Amino acid sequence: MENILSRRSIRRFTDQEVTEEQITSLLKAAMSAPSAGNRQPWEFIIIKNRETMDKIPEFHKYSKMLSTANLAIVVCGNTTKSFEKGFWVQDCAAATQNILLAAHSMELGSVWCGLYPNKERYSQMQELLELPKEIMPVSLIAIGYPDEEKPPSERFDENKIHYEKW
Repeated sequence: MENILSRRSIRRFTDQEVTEEQITSLLKAAMSAPSAGNRQPWEFIIIKNRETMDKIPEFHKYSKMLSTANLAIVVCGNTTKSFEKGFWVQDCAAATQNILLAAHSMELGSVWCGLYPNKERYSQMQELLELPKEIMPVSLIAIGYPDEEKPPSERFDENKIHYEKW
């Protein structure tokens, strides 16, 4: 519970390198997410190239933190592997959350930048990464060692809880 409740979006990173072993651990966490019908429609693009990361904020104005991130992971859904139409979005969201929680448990910082369903963002990401048309980029996660600290955020709100009916 502490890992979940203390995880925060980190947007400033040091230049300390994230290791290949850490990247593998993050991807193992991602691929351990539940998926509808166990179809596991996710695919992952690891971006470490500075030139590529610097191009993303040109079309995704909320991804400026990539300028200090050590790497980015783009979580994509293979739309041909979905259990039912559209379930790949939920599956990729679960994989994304697992990456965020795993990164936090490894003392890495991360932030989720949405791509899908914003057509401008996801289509430009498809073009930048030369993705086949059936591969839909859902989220972009900036990752690195944090260069900022944020206290846990209290978000529990009893007013959002309903039993049986609204």
